[in-house]
Amino acid sequence: MPTDLTALLDALGEGPALAAGGALIGAAFGFAAQRSRFCLRAASIEFWHGHVGQKVAIWLMAFATAVVWTQGFILLGLLDVSEARQLAQRGSLSGAAIGGLMFGAGMIMTRGCVARLLVLSATGNLRALLSGLIMAVAAQSALRGALAPLREAITGWWTIDGAGARDLLAVLGLGHGHALAFGLVWCGAAYVYALKSRLPIGAWFTASGVGGMVAVGWLFTYLIAQASFSPVRISSLTFTGPSADVLMLVLDQSRMIWNFDTALVPGVFLGSLAGALLFREFRLEGFRDGQSMRRYIVGAVLMGFGGMLAGGCAVGAGVSGGAIFALTAWVTLACIWVAAGVTDLLLDRTVDAPIGAAPGSAF
Repeated sequence: MPTDLTALLDALGEGPALAAGGALIGAAFGFAAQRSRFCLRAASIEFWHGHVGQKVAIWLMAFATAVVWTQGFILLGLLDVSEARQLAQRGSLSGAAIGGLMFGAGMIMTRGCVARLLVLSATGNLRALLSGLIMAVAAQSALRGALAPLREAITGWWTIDGAGARDLLAVLGLGHGHALAFGLVWCGAAYVYALKSRLPIGAWFTASGVGGMVAVGWLFTYLIAQASFSPVRISSLTFTGPSADVLMLVLDQSRMIWNFDTALVPGVFLGSLAGALLFREFRLEGFRDGQSMRRYIVGAVLMGFGGMLAGGCAVGAGVSGGAIFALTAWVTLACIWVAAGVTDLLLDRTVDAPIGAAPGSAF
């Protein structure tokens, strides 16, 4: 355990230390995501339209960096993710699949995943702000409210044990060296696409920063868990559940418990806001008609419920869970991509797009 981290725990205590780390990592993620335009929705549309360019390159660069850094930490003996929820606890393949499909459809309808909505909210996008709030309400309802029985029923249809059954590397008989090699191959693919699409060099660094913060999140919470005398959940960046928790903290001060997840959300917001202000990209934007508002509301509900059902969002499952090769996370990610392509085909390529939003636009 590094001396400075031990000193941080002694000075602040476990909860505040986790919150401080979550806020700093979140701020770095938010700044990098705002500058790189990191967005799974934009990447999936570009992919399904048959044009692999800058948006796919950015997403691949972030994902591959998360895999390489995370697996590198593991191989160096700095990190052990065997106790992470995505691997150790019993999981649901039915929840991962159906939740991923719902999330992917909602992501297209709101024109951004949960992380993207949070980043855009900080730049003055009121559509993203409203969608994010509705998503958080739906997620809270799925976790503890009226939608909880439906979520529990669906997750119970097809469950798998924790440990080896949820570890994709163990299922395939592979090791962490193979996982690192996989990440390096995808890094190479991302760089090829970045060169071919003439992605600005600044976006290379910020896209890699997005993935790097996912790996740093895993490492930070693991180190805190190793130093703490009480149990600490090993985790990394995810936004559906934490967004719902932050909403409840705002509404009920008696539940104000700061930890890594709850500090992560305001951290991302402030990091994105700093990027928007620094580069003069902050501007207020709203809805232009009622039809588009209905679309965003329905999509936000699908994302909120789907994210809680799947146990993670496009970042929580798609990048954080994918980086540690959790089987359910990879199922969720695959279903998000499939649902995104189908929804885009049905909504934006067969009918006119809502006023003020061209098909395939970033938001």
